[in-house]
Amino acid sequence: MPAPTTIGFDADDTLWQNEQFFRLTEERFQALLADFAEPKDLAERLLAAEKRNLAHYGFGIKGFTLSMIETAVEVTDGKVPAAVIGQILDAGREMLSHPVETLPHAADTLAGLAGRYRIVLITKGDLFDQERKLAQSGLGDFFDAVEIVSDKSAATYQRIFARHGDGAEHAMMIGNSLKSDVVPAIRAGSWGVFVPHPLTWVLEHVEPPAGDARFRELAHLGELPALLEKIEGV
Repeated sequence: MPAPTTIGFDADDTLWQNEQFFRLTEERFQALLADFAEPKDLAERLLAAEKRNLAHYGFGIKGFTLSMIETAVEVTDGKVPAAVIGQILDAGREMLSHPVETLPHAADTLAGLAGRYRIVLITKGDLFDQERKLAQSGLGDFFDAVEIVSDKSAATYQRIFARHGDGAEHAMMIGNSLKSDVVPAIRAGSWGVFVPHPLTWVLEHVEPPAGDARFRELAHLGELPALLEKIEGV
């Protein structure tokens, strides 16, 4: 297996916090509709709406907000108060303006790798929101390229690593989602490195490809340089 010359990084919950804001907003949503449904039922119905709407709205805060509104209409049989809709919209706007909180080791790790590898940010979600978070993170100068995609598949990684590197077989993808960051990258022929986050969206859960020689798991991003040295035989 060739050593990587290009390294792709996921953004949300790999380089900066993201899922925690969805969880907090969902708790707020449950409080708004406490007179109409139990929290567990609301959570299940909201998740079902999000799954239905991925094909229409894609990933991100805007789709999440629309799914909350749709769920509110459903659980109230169309009688949801306009004031509640207004508060759901307010919650979505607050998420879109929340300050970016980078994760431990993100900046130091990127700084240590920049110039030695081609560094590519590969993230899915809303274009404007991802651009905003990257700009506010202070990490933008470390990347040789930025790819904001609608979804992540083996074909996505093959295309990106051919465009910005020496092909997928000479690349490594780092992320907190086995489903989006690790498994499809390995299928594309790349290394896939899983860096777990304590909060990961349930729709991103799959079994780890533990038997694959190109799969690695790290406790945090600070362990990445040592892994690269080991792979390269340094």
